[in-house]
Amino acid sequence: MEINEHLIKFIQIAKEMESLDLFADAAKLSRTEFRMIREILMEREKGKDIISSELARRLGITRSAVSQVVTKLEERGIVMRTSAPNDKKIAYVRLTEHSLAVFDEQCAQANAIMERVSKTLGEKKMNELVKLYKEFCAALGEAKKKISDERAE
Repeated sequence: MEINEHLIKFIQIAKEMESLDLFADAAKLSRTEFRMIREILMEREKGKDIISSELARRLGITRSAVSQVVTKLEERGIVMRTSAPNDKKIAYVRLTEHSLAVFDEQCAQANAIMERVSKTLGEKKMNELVKLYKEFCAALGEAKKKISDERAE
């Protein structure tokens, strides 16, 4: 296979991976909503709060898009905005108690799907897939760095 064909195949695989849906049809949260709640939960577990601009950075979307998602989740009683005690310009995005039940249910759905995939492929192939992906990412990073270094010379 020519290099260009590898590139085309890789781009196709990347697009397909991005569009994978690990949630059952009855999912209550979109992928972006799910990822947002996960980020908020991760900060909460550290005893911290998170602001919209940080969510935008982590999710790779605009602050405007975060605001739209947060508004939708607020309307559904999943998140709430709260002002920082010392700076009213800063608004934290926090989870409601209802959000945990929704998040846990969706996690269970995704886990059930992955369990079936793992049974179909087997543990060995799943481990090989992860290992190969990590090797590919390392090789990609190394190639990009070398090209960048060569251009800088």
